Amino acid sequence: MSEFKVLFVEGSSVNRPPMFKGTNYAFWKIRMKIFIESIDALIWEAVVHRPYVPMQVVKDEEVVKPRSEWNEIERKKAQYDLVAKNIITSSLTMDEFFRVSQCSSARDMWEVLEVTHEGTEDVKRSIKHSLIQEYELFRMQPEESITDVQKRFTHIVNHLTGLGKEFDKEELNIKVLKCLDRSWKPKVTAISKSRDLSKLSIAALFGKLMSMSWSSRDSKSKKQWKEKPRDLH
Repeated sequence: MSEFKVLFVEGSSVNRPPMFKGTNYAFWKIRMKIFIESIDALIWEAVVHRPYVPMQVVKDEEVVKPRSEWNEIERKKAQYDLVAKNIITSSLTMDEFFRVSQCSSARDMWEVLEVTHEGTEDVKRSIKHSLIQEYELFRMQPEESITDVQKRFTHIVNHLTGLGKEFDKEELNIKVLKCLDRSWKPKVTAISKSRDLSKLSIAALFGKLMSMSWSSRDSKSKKQWKEKPRDLH
């Protein structure tokens, strides 16, 4: 494919892979998956399922097909792994690059970065359990704004998603509404009655809550202005 000949430049834009400098791996991992899939979902498949190797049957035995005999479709499928390796290495700083420079496939590179920055399966399982507990105990803090609630909640959910936990829209929406303090009860009731929480995205829910918060503050400001003593002179 002609688009595979594009040279990926380091940086942060829709045309460049997100840079990874050794910190915030969970954030980078999600962005990188999105970036690769945006180019071609089959490139991401090469990262997940390892390189495609054309095979053929010789004397009732399946063996690797010589490269010189590959057809166009087979060459195209095998190329996905090379493109994935190019994208991944283009997104790494020198220290991170040297961690994966000897890997023979994009899948191997991805696994090295995962183990290095997320730990082994036992470590990830422990982190996941800790985050699940944090998620279950999540509550709005005194004087906390909806914007800050969204930041904290999204941070936990994104980390859990990166570790393999799945959420549906309704579960997340109900969790957010239940975590709000008592002053939000009338608004929570209004949203629950007027919206289908199984179809509403979490971003849309927070947007609605922010709009309500601004309207409430605006109403209070107008009320205080009306009640403020006027200077008759």
